Amino acid sequence: MRTSAITLAALLGAGLVSTNAAPGKEEHKETPMLPDQPWHVHDMNRPVPRVVTPGATFSHGAPAPSDAVVLFNGTSLSKWKSAKGEAGWKVEDGYMEAVKKSGDITTKDEFGDFQLHLEFATPAKVEDKSQGRGNSGVFLFGKYEVQILDSFDNPTYPDGQCGALYGQFPPLVNAVKKPGEWQSYDIIFEAPRWDDAGKLVKRGNVTVLLNGVLLHLKKELIGETRHGEVGTYGKPQSRGPIALQDHGNPIRFRNIWIRNLGEYDKP
Repeated sequence: MRTSAITLAALLGAGLVSTNAAPGKEEHKETPMLPDQPWHVHDMNRPVPRVVTPGATFSHGAPAPSDAVVLFNGTSLSKWKSAKGEAGWKVEDGYMEAVKKSGDITTKDEFGDFQLHLEFATPAKVEDKSQGRGNSGVFLFGKYEVQILDSFDNPTYPDGQCGALYGQFPPLVNAVKKPGEWQSYDIIFEAPRWDDAGKLVKRGNVTVLLNGVLLHLKKELIGETRHGEVGTYGKPQSRGPIALQDHGNPIRFRNIWIRNLGEYDKP
């Protein structure tokens, strides 16, 4: 879920999602309407993605390809920084963990169009509900969020559940594992494009697989991620960092690597 820590920041095919809204909640009428959609931002009456049980493993433990940049190898946070300087998350037993009040961490390097792999685990002990349960996020360019949440039997607003493009589009399905189990994200991001005059000519888009199950396919982002608001695109930006959110929950991450996408040959 997006909060103020990182300041700048549905595809509902027939039969792909449930037609049942999250139970016992009213529409978020205090938030604005999403453009070209009949839903408010964080609308609890929005259709809830159906549950799909993923396979035991997919890309879990996948070694980095030869052209990838390893962002976390299980022992060092040397590729990461925080607003305070060096990344202050805990590292042990091959994973890093968000330490409460340590803040978000951001890669020191920036990337353009990319393929990102990471693995995460929400806390095994369930202590809260809705957005207070296993909350974190992966921020592409530091401003477009793919949500992390413990969405195992945990009703919340659909555009805020695990795998959502937060505040914009729910995932096609809910493919999370049980609390405490390792899960894998494979994300392909195509950055937005601006012309020489600074006019947006192509929206950014995201393809997301969670535990081997497709959640989004080249889904265009409305704009930067904002909580309770409709985001817009800021100034032209061809490259940006990856950020991981500290939302006060002890989320664990491991095996993070990224590779820049090439281009097809041109006639």
